[in-house]
Amino acid sequence: TGGPARQMPGMGHGTMSLRDCVLICVRSHAMCLETARYCTEQTSGHVGPGHIALLQDCAEMCQLTANSLLRRSPRHAVVCNACAELCEACAKDCGAFTGDEQMKRCTAVCGDCAESCRDMAKSPI
Repeated sequence: TGGPARQMPGMGHGTMSLRDCVLICVRSHAMCLETARYCTEQTSGHVGPGHIALLQDCAEMCQLTANSLLRRSPRHAVVCNACAELCEACAKDCGAFTGDEQMKRCTAVCGDCAESCRDMAKSPI
């Protein structure tokens, strides 16, 4: 498993294990890829290439972060902080699209991942 649960500051769940953070990163990875696909399928042209690139960058960073945590990298804090930064940017970008349920879901998932990664960066593994 992901090891013992740790008390994580700022987490509404109370405790979070390394495994929980990995799962949140994997969920964010999938959400960003799904949202990028969704954006390319929209005929309204409301999404520019910069937004799609951000979604793809975020997806890749989430995958990298999950891998880093699974192998218990001694540099996990650097990776987690970078992931949090990209997820925050992605959540903000997606949040600008009001009235779009896919973007709303992506905002929530990326926001959760950013918070989890910021907390995990402060935790030894």
